[in-house]
Amino acid sequence: MRDSRKGPPHDRDPVLFTVDGGIARITLNRPDRLNAVTGELMRALGAAVEEAAAREDVRVISLTGAGRGFCAGQDLSERDPRKLDGPLDLAAIQRELFHPVIRTLRETPKPVVACVNGVAAGAGAGFALAADIVLADAEAKFVFSFAKMGLSVDAGLGRALVAGLGAPRARALLMLGGALTGAEAEAAGLIWRAVPAGELGSAHEDVLIRLACAPRAALSGIKAAVAAAEVEPLAEYLATEAALQGRAGAAPDYAEGVLAFLEKRKPRFG
Repeated sequence: MRDSRKGPPHDRDPVLFTVDGGIARITLNRPDRLNAVTGELMRALGAAVEEAAAREDVRVISLTGAGRGFCAGQDLSERDPRKLDGPLDLAAIQRELFHPVIRTLRETPKPVVACVNGVAAGAGAGFALAADIVLADAEAKFVFSFAKMGLSVDAGLGRALVAGLGAPRARALLMLGGALTGAEAEAAGLIWRAVPAGELGSAHEDVLIRLACAPRAALSGIKAAVAAAEVEPLAEYLATEAALQGRAGAAPDYAEGVLAFLEKRKPRFG
């Protein structure tokens, strides 16, 4: 991962990282392999996600894939049993490389937007569905083929599918090694929006710009409230919601929003 403060990213870096106008752009960059996951890519992705979450000049995080696909999942050339001394410790690999990425994407108060073109398979689908807002090409493919490789599920994908589709559909997709197009994922409520391929780039940019100009406390509060609504009982959720609204109301952006409405002008959020 190349730090954008030290010059432009190199085309051969497995993950490209730049920051401009409050937008951190993280791009999986192995287009010749449909951005398939390697250990090197995961370490670079982890560093990029952590930096984007930590930097004060970042207001929104974008996650995309270079070339024809978002991410084809694990690069199986790294898992060739003929070249290994024995089974890999996949649990340790998940804990050390994959889980920190998923947790940071979900837990950072900054909005995360995934833009899915082509295929998002296995862990690639997990990365995309860890975002707060997912846009996809209507013909993109979310592929859940773990069982066909003799595996269960990873990269937080089981949780994401249950939350988005419900347990019955999640079980069937995973057990049967199923897939959904972008249009089907939108219709099922798994992602926010599917658009024709020619409109994906402009739709993605529009969302990023709108979020980069939005009030930070409001967006972080919304993200935290929705996360709490998934797991907290009603009384706890209402307490969480009230606290988040109180925090947003105490921020200068609330006063600016009210003034802008009363003065019939666009707000200038800090």
